[in-house]
Amino acid sequence: MFKRKVYNKLLAWKRQSDGHSALLIEGARRIGKSTIAEEFAKNEYSSYVMVDFSLVTDEFRQVFLDTRTDLDSFFLYLSATYGASLVRRDTLIVFDEVQLFPQAREFIKHLVADGRYDYLETGSLVSLKTNVKDILLPSEEESLRMSPMDFEEFLWAMGEEPLAQAIRAGYAARRPLPETLHRKAMRLWGEYTLVGGMPQAVAAYAQGRDMAAADRVKRNVLGLYRNDIKKYGGTDAKRIKAVVDAVPGMLARHEKKLVYTEVEEGSRSRDFMMAFAWLKEAATVNLCTLSTDPSLGLALSEDDTTLKCYMGDTGLLSTGAFSAAGDALPEVYRQVLLGDASVNEGMLTENAVAQQLVANGHELRFYSKWSSEADERMEIDFLLVLPFADSAMKPRVTPLEVKSGKRYSTVSLGKFRKKFGKRVGESIVLHPSQLSQGDGVLKLPLYMAHCL
Repeated sequence: MFKRKVYNKLLAWKRQSDGHSALLIEGARRIGKSTIAEEFAKNEYSSYVMVDFSLVTDEFRQVFLDTRTDLDSFFLYLSATYGASLVRRDTLIVFDEVQLFPQAREFIKHLVADGRYDYLETGSLVSLKTNVKDILLPSEEESLRMSPMDFEEFLWAMGEEPLAQAIRAGYAARRPLPETLHRKAMRLWGEYTLVGGMPQAVAAYAQGRDMAAADRVKRNVLGLYRNDIKKYGGTDAKRIKAVVDAVPGMLARHEKKLVYTEVEEGSRSRDFMMAFAWLKEAATVNLCTLSTDPSLGLALSEDDTTLKCYMGDTGLLSTGAFSAAGDALPEVYRQVLLGDASVNEGMLTENAVAQQLVANGHELRFYSKWSSEADERMEIDFLLVLPFADSAMKPRVTPLEVKSGKRYSTVSLGKFRKKFGKRVGESIVLHPSQLSQGDGVLKLPLYMAHCL
């Protein structure tokens, strides 16, 4: 069982809710939702019941429906079926894969009102129309979005907690790591861009640094995602699959904005609205939308027809782009592991950074402007809203650029500061080199992305 940051959020929910709400953990398939739910149940309660709706029988479902108006009988049936003693206010009942039996989700309202036990749900694609049809969503349900493992969690899984602590301390103090630790952290960052944050892939890799074993896991996950598209994508399945297949090619270009006609000849943004809504719900990809007039309310100037599309997990991107066809370890993997950072350019590095930002709760937005005037023409990879020391820690727009090579220009950052003036806080560059700062630009090593 890997250490996951979401565990502390579960503890906070238990303390603050005190039985007055259920919690739904949602996110992409195979990111560890069920595992963390059961670990939490084992550690924090006297007893628990784990109802996995991917395994229950038709008889169980019918009894579930039949006893909804008789909670004493319902709890007696659960206790007998799972061999668990239910302890008032100290038992957790988990509805795992709840999207497969939406009536259980609707039942949460009455279970929470009863107040005897706590309730946790896990699910993927839980808000798709087919999974909420004919049910009343309970207002007593809180939602927690879970992501694949970020780089810090990857370090923990690899037995590198001291290094993770050193990275956090270096970021907080704005102090570079000793060169030996910097090189080690960059090597592990390179491994992370290939392995990614799917727990089963990380587990396979951690046992002897076996990249081929991790790849086999990731190919299976990609297969599951494609099957989900076929099963749940409906009339949009073809376009959903086309978007996912197009992601590596889009990210390999210097200009990473999605060109709809390259995905489907003659198409326009509105043709893909339902496909993107499905992908966002499935958490298969992370969408980054254009902000046309950046301010503290980035959403107010959002153009959701102009976007960049990242894979939800950088390890799935590496496998989908380089290794989906077979077991042979691609040469590009060896180049990355040997420190040839140029392989990452335009694809793995930026996708991995996007993954860290999403795991930290940031909505992904970017700024891009084409103009015949050189001073107006610029491209900013990501826009964040962060406290700014020079404005008494009040929030400001933070432009962020990602560089996979050691030689680069920050011209766009300068143009952005000049154009938007006092709206702009500190400019940040994530790059392969050591931490440094000056002229209003903070340059951080890539392995500090999860600290933002």
